[in-house]
Amino acid sequence: MSDHPSVIPMIAYENGPAAMDWLARAFGFRERARMVGEGGRLSHGEMAAGDGMIMLATPSPHYQGPKHHRGECDAAKQWSEVPYIIDGVLVYVDDIDAHFERASANGATILSQLEQGQEGKRYRAEDIEGHRWMFIQK
Repeated sequence: MSDHPSVIPMIAYENGPAAMDWLARAFGFRERARMVGEGGRLSHGEMAAGDGMIMLATPSPHYQGPKHHRGECDAAKQWSEVPYIIDGVLVYVDDIDAHFERASANGATILSQLEQGQEGKRYRAEDIEGHRWMFIQK
């Protein structure tokens, strides 16, 4: 496990293979591993972003991603009314302007436009299943 960072977010997706394809296209993540099981369900996936990585899977046919859950649960819908990161992932990128354009062009839901924060230039977005991400320029 020496080629793995010390902390790895593990994120569930209703359609893991589609999420991996989308994360590569929209956020520029690089696929490291993809294990697809019965019925095309993602049993394990790994994607790299810079020197970090995330792991993905579809844990159960009953799992609902955040966007789906918000559509059926008023409390979850209320939690998500803010543009902030709720149970999300922070990713540092080299060129925030290009990253923002790529994410926007590939269907990311933009939660906040590019802005200068105390820690650097950043923006917030949701992926295709409603998981929230913050991107900050290194």
